[in-house]
Amino acid sequence: MDLRTRVNSALKQAMRDKATVRLSTLRLINAAIKDQDIAARGETGDDRGVDDAQVLAILGKMTKQRQESARAYEEGGRLDLAEREREEIEVISEFLPRQLDATETEAAVDAAVSATGASSIRDMGKVMAELKSRHTGQIDFAKVGPLVKNRLCTG
Repeated sequence: MDLRTRVNSALKQAMRDKATVRLSTLRLINAAIKDQDIAARGETGDDRGVDDAQVLAILGKMTKQRQESARAYEEGGRLDLAEREREEIEVISEFLPRQLDATETEAAVDAAVSATGASSIRDMGKVMAELKSRHTGQIDFAKVGPLVKNRLCTG
């Protein structure tokens, strides 16, 4: 079952359960996916919409936004709003693949370096593209960038 179908099924179940926070979060996810569908249609004329990899990217972005908001709310003393953001993160996370731990991330970087034949820092883009094609939604690419850079600099 693709992600779009899973989100729609969860949305219908949340309506039946009258789970308000879950329902509103799922509606936000659906709206973000539809926005990307419309943008893709305008750019390429493709009516199929976004694929699962793009949906994963949308979900990752939504998670990151909520984490930043929760931090800001905590710093501002608005713990109730921070808690609401964390509840939304929980709902979004249900649709994301399991995150790789540090050891698995290093192994993925090593595999990507080997697969691309990267030998210098100039090959960093190739390695990052390889990682994105294989591990979208499983790795925080802001954190993996320095790992790749370090691996390519030290050889």
